[in-house]
Amino acid sequence: MSMPAVVQRCAWANLSNPRYLAYHDHEWGVPCHDEVRLFEMLNLEGAQAGLSWETILNKRDNYRAAFDGWDADKIARYDAVKVAALLADAGIVRNRLKIAAAISNAQAYLRLREEVGGLDPYLWAFVDGKPIKNTAVDQRQAPTKTPLSDRLSKDLTKRGFKFTGSTIIYAYMQAIGMVNDHSVDCHYSGPDIR
Repeated sequence: MSMPAVVQRCAWANLSNPRYLAYHDHEWGVPCHDEVRLFEMLNLEGAQAGLSWETILNKRDNYRAAFDGWDADKIARYDAVKVAALLADAGIVRNRLKIAAAISNAQAYLRLREEVGGLDPYLWAFVDGKPIKNTAVDQRQAPTKTPLSDRLSKDLTKRGFKFTGSTIIYAYMQAIGMVNDHSVDCHYSGPDIR
């Protein structure tokens, strides 16, 4: 009887955390066109600032519950009572600036949706609708920011989005599949579309 082949993944994928593996195998680097998920990931990448991505993944379901399924219309109207409840919620990162950023981001998102139809048409226009496929041997060779993430960061900030520095935005671009930085020996062959 032969042994099953070992699945090769990017070195950063934590093999002991099922959430991390699922994220690596089914989301990271996969082109996303779902408005709710695009908005969710923008906010989660901002929440991750200064923390590990694994911390955020482990709290992701709590974030969805706390932030009304990432319904931007609801989040844009959060008041002081809701902010106080979020600051008391141990299931999320209880950082006043990051919570305020999610509210600002919802308001900026609603303006963007009115102007250009949402994050999907806005973001994907920066790459002419096609993901950028990099060919790093491993993740340590991938950049942490690029001229494109600089440009996108600057434009998002100008539009009122918060926690959208270039490094955060490059991680966001990876998360939503605008950039595919899976290492060349990784099993992921993408890009499937979501």
